Amino acid sequence: MPRFTPSGLTAAQQDLALRLSPITIGSGGVKRGRLSWQFSVQPSVMSRTYDLKLEYDAWDVPRVFVRTPDLVELAGGRRLPHVYSERPTRLCLYLPQGGEWHRGLSLAATIVPWAYLWLYYFEDWLVSSEWKGGGMHPPAPARKAR
Repeated sequence: MPRFTPSGLTAAQQDLALRLSPITIGSGGVKRGRLSWQFSVQPSVMSRTYDLKLEYDAWDVPRVFVRTPDLVELAGGRRLPHVYSERPTRLCLYLPQGGEWHRGLSLAATIVPWAYLWLYYFEDWLVSSEWKGGGMHPPAPARKAR
């Protein structure tokens, strides 16, 4: 019986695109159809370096997490702007129902550059307390009592 697969690029094809891209130097691979890729980002020459993790499988949306530094700590008590969750810090890079990204697009050509741009705006937000990156903001996550 043929196995149904969603149309678009497979996790293996996405992995190859990440390996070939000059802005996604990192490591990772595909296991059981699920892509995991770790890479470092420096949004500008004056920026700090961020370690990110990208997770993707053909049945779900791509997810990007900031591993280090701790963005919650950098925010100094302010809620992080434009994230799906603070812990772990999962970036909101596009509106899933908005058609900006679909399975036929390369993660290396879309999601990764969007992560660079998000971090650029995050660094501006650290100074200005104003999110200038645009987009629709997901509902603020509930904070757990410490």
